[in-house]
Amino acid sequence: MLKPIPTYFLIQAVFGLLFTSMATVSAIYRVQVVYLDPLQLVLVGTALEGAYFLAEIPTGVIADTYSRKLSLIIGFILIGIGFAVEGLFPTFATVLLAQVIWGVGATFLSGAEEAWIAGEIGEENLTSVMIRGDQISRVMSILGVLLAMLIGAIALGLTFVLAGAGIILMGLALIVLMPETNFQPAAADERNTWKKMGITVRDGAAFVRASNVLMLIFAIELCFGLSSEGIDRLSEAHLLENFTWPTFPAWQPIIWLGSIRIANSLINIGVSEWLRRHVARSAADRTIRIMQLLSTIWIVALIAFAFASSFMLGVMTWMLAVQMRWGVMNLYTPWVTKQIDQRVRATVLSMWGQMHAFGEIIGGPLIGAIATITTLATGYASIALLLLPVPILFGIVRRKQALPQPSTPLLTSE
Repeated sequence: MLKPIPTYFLIQAVFGLLFTSMATVSAIYRVQVVYLDPLQLVLVGTALEGAYFLAEIPTGVIADTYSRKLSLIIGFILIGIGFAVEGLFPTFATVLLAQVIWGVGATFLSGAEEAWIAGEIGEENLTSVMIRGDQISRVMSILGVLLAMLIGAIALGLTFVLAGAGIILMGLALIVLMPETNFQPAAADERNTWKKMGITVRDGAAFVRASNVLMLIFAIELCFGLSSEGIDRLSEAHLLENFTWPTFPAWQPIIWLGSIRIANSLINIGVSEWLRRHVARSAADRTIRIMQLLSTIWIVALIAFAFASSFMLGVMTWMLAVQMRWGVMNLYTPWVTKQIDQRVRATVLSMWGQMHAFGEIIGGPLIGAIATITTLATGYASIALLLLPVPILFGIVRRKQALPQPSTPLLTSE
């Protein structure tokens, strides 16, 4: 059995490698093999987020009541199955089914992973460890892109299948490798009762309601969710369909997209290292200011990408948007995790994830419909409008945290 930090880094490395290999070919696979239009592309994401939304709270409660380790193992196995199903059966219906399986699996990871590592190592080094884990994931994602280029040249769907099989194997390996020493599950006579789950949800909801900052965090997450589906599903489709690609070098789209992903990962490793060294342990006010600045640049970059006049300008503005998004998330997730009492951490993080999923369910079809009725560029520009409240909300959080905060008592579980 490994120690917590090496285990966390191993998870980030393997999942980063395999997820990126799938993600590198996903847009090309869905556009050129499954022949999905812009609305269908975001409906694929809506199916994923719909499953995520419905299963998020129960799986978060499982992580807080039974075992965060068990929750992660189940999650990885289900995600692997979802990937494999999509690669084996290239039809719109089976792609939707794969998203449902993948979405349910993702809910077992959401909240549980952050709660597990925070519980095992404590909060003092949490931001630094999580940023380092993200860096490891980015390094491995470069290998994932190269792997996708090699396998995708043979068959795009094969990349999904192999990535899914690898994630399933990782989930099984965690049974032996993953420690869980600082988690106290519910008493044996309480584990199988709906009452205990209801109490855990009630305590988590009470903790959120009692904190003005957490309410604002949930509003920020809703904005991220509203915009996320359009970014994830339409970015590469916009680049594929609305730009004249260079004829020299005579690269196929998978080579171009893979190269862009590699460049993004290399840049982000440097950006995240700067954040880890200079911001990870900063005062909360400075961290929030930086997230506010990065989110503002992110919005501007999205608009610039939507209406870029050339392929290279489109690539550069897309890469800038990606870097700003990753930069925000590198700071945002550990910062949010620290705001939550460890006894209901996985449950509250699951509620937070559910807010994101709700946003995707609403925002995805809306953006897809705009892109289908008008143009992909217009649809993509609408994403930036959904993110406009984020810098303002970060500013309100800064002011709230500068004031004396009332206590946020946790309800008893009796």
